[in-house]
Amino acid sequence: MKARISVLTLGVDDLEQAVRFYRDGMGLHTDGIVGQEFEHGAVAFFDLQSGLRLALWPRSSIAQDTGLPQTSPAPTGLTLGHNVSSKAEVDSVMQQAESAGATVIKAAQETFWGGYAGYFQDPDQHVWEVVWNPHFLPDEEV
Repeated sequence: MKARISVLTLGVDDLEQAVRFYRDGMGLHTDGIVGQEFEHGAVAFFDLQSGLRLALWPRSSIAQDTGLPQTSPAPTGLTLGHNVSSKAEVDSVMQQAESAGATVIKAAQETFWGGYAGYFQDPDQHVWEVVWNPHFLPDEEV
């Protein structure tokens, strides 16, 4: 398989609340909720980096589409890493997330491997790691 990940889809319990968190709180661009005219079709897409989008889709719709039973959130099943260019930017993004309604689950701090990172959970319990890794800088910083 050649890696061609273009969409990361997060299951959410309240689509409108999740859109507000990522659009209004975190400042991500979206055209809003689309597909509302279809049963189980309402979804919101957010532009991330070139070729990558974040989708928010109700958990009930994911369960219906996949045929899997709807389950409770499993926060330790996956984390999303947001790599930034400085320790100060880690602190800034963590504060932005908390102000938007996220729960800080681990305050930003020095890591054992020489970086600086913290974790927050969005309103649907998805875990984000905000990290400055001096050996793995974002493309625009290289």
